[in-house]
Formats: sequence, C-alpha cells, structure tokens
Amino acid sequence: MEGFNHSGVSEFVLLGLTDSPELQIFFFVMFPVFYLLTMSGNCLILLTVLCTPHLHSPMYFLLSNLSLIDMCLSSFATPKMIMDFFAEHKTISFEGCISQIFFLHLFTGTEIVLLISMSFDRYIAICKPLHYSTIMSQRVCVGLVVTSWTVGFLHTLSQLAFTLYLPFCGPNVVDSFFCDLPLVIQLACVDIYVLGIFMISTSGVIALVSFLLLLTSYVIVLVTIKDHSSTGSSKVFSTCTAHFLVVLMFFGPCIFIYVWPFTNFLVDKVLSVFYTIFTPFLNPLIYTLRNQEMKTAVKKKLSNQYLNLGKTSPRYPVQ
Repeated sequence: MEGFNHSGVSEFVLLGLTDSPELQIFFFVMFPVFYLLTMSGNCLILLTVLCTPHLHSPMYFLLSNLSLIDMCLSSFATPKMIMDFFAEHKTISFEGCISQIFFLHLFTGTEIVLLISMSFDRYIAICKPLHYSTIMSQRVCVGLVVTSWTVGFLHTLSQLAFTLYLPFCGPNVVDSFFCDLPLVIQLACVDIYVLGIFMISTSGVIALVSFLLLLTSYVIVLVTIKDHSSTGSSKVFSTCTAHFLVVLMFFGPCIFIYVWPFTNFLVDKVLSVFYTIFTPFLNPLIYTLRNQEMKTAVKKKLSNQYLNLGKTSPRYPVQ
C-alpha cells in the first residue's frame, strides 16, 4: 500500500468522540460492555442456528450471516476506539486508516445486499408460499450470501480506487473515532470537492434506493397478509416489523451521512456510533425477543450449556 501513498502523511490523528474527561470515562466503561454483549449475542445466534436442525431454513441461514457481518462491523473500529480513550496521542497509520475505510464499506455494502436478500426471502415466503421451497433452495441461499459479499467487495474497491492515489501533505486530523471516506478525502492536497461529492454521494444514493426498495417490499407483504387469519397475520407482522426495525436503524444513519457529505455535524459522530456499535448490538435483541422460535432455541441452547457445565463440574463428597 505504500506504493500508492505519494504524500508526506504517514499517519492520521483521530480526535475521537469527545474531549471531556468525564465523558471519556463514561464511554470507556459503556462501550466495552456494548461490544462484549454484541459479540456474545451475535455469536449465540450464529451457534444456535448452526446447532439447531429445525432452524436450518433460508430465513435463519440469512440471519446467521447477518450476525456474522454485525460482529465484523462492530470490530473494525470499536476496539481501537476503546483503547484510544486514554491514549495521549490518538493516531492511526496511513495503512490502518485505509484499512478501516476498506472494511467499513465492505461490511456495510455486504449488509445492504443481505438485508435485501432477507426481504426477498420474506416476500417469497408470504406472497408465494407454494413455491417457497423451490425458489429459496440451498443453492439460491448460498448464492445470495456470496453475492452480498461480492457486491460489498466491489463497492469498497470503487470507493478506494481514487482515494489511494490522492496526495496527503497535511493537515492530518480526522474529526472522528475512525477513518471514513468523507472525512479523509477532505484532507487531500488537491481540490476534490466535485469528485468527492460524487463518489461519496454514490454510497448515499445506493443506500437510499435500497431502503426504498425494502420499504416497498414490506408494504407489499403487509398488504398481502391483511386478509389472512389473525394468528398468522400477527406472526408475519411481528417478523416483518423486526426486519424493518433492523433496516431502519442501519439505513437511516448511512443515508444521512453519505447523502450530505462534508457537513462536519456533531450528529454525524452520533450516527457513526449508532450504526457501528448500537445497531449490531440491537440486532440480536430484535431477532430473539420478537421471534418465539428463536427465543425457544436460544433458551434450549443456554440450558443445555448449563447442564453440561453441571455434569463436568467436580463433585465433592459430603463430610
């Protein structure tokens, strides 16, 4: 990567979330808890789906992949942010900065396509139930996941294609807790305003169009189920509501940040925290608390683990 960096900047300074010592202490205590809960919750969903035969269906296969992506999305910047809270110099190398941009757009691009795939799965299950097993075959599900990662990879390459060749000669201060494209390209030594607006807004437009497509699909699903029996409609409505909450929490911040780049609003930092930390944390809660089948499987998995620990724990004779 050094061959691309034809500039005098070898590292960037991250300003972080706040300069307040009190808030830094609060965040230092809070964010590790959220991060550990995010990793453990998504890992539990992933293991529950893998180890529960009756959950080996397209919906839960896609859900387990969503949990994997959320674990990745939560890990590309959060550990460094936590370590930087009390660091005297919050710096990141040029290569590290570019890597953060790469992984951010890889995981967000992949999640966008995966959420569309999950919406497609629910549409087929509700609107074409007789053809569901034929359309959503194992091959199709694997193809959707592979497509998600492929699109995410191509998207992040398109974002980095011109960034790597930009000259950086100072300043090198990034007003955030991680490197993101709108913030980094502003530091280039050349005038890239028009090109930068076009490149960054492309991500925002993609997110906006994808969100509108997802919104349309859920409206069609809800219209389809309105005449079904109350029990079936209630279950489908609960599932679709859970999916749409995830979509709204993920797409909302992305659309706001990338449709209007170069704003430097404080709210951008808050939204960045939301989709890199809070959304991956809330996804397991939404999918387990609003899904009776998943809740039952998770409880069974946890109870089995508890029983296994009880069997393997040492037993001492009564004196």
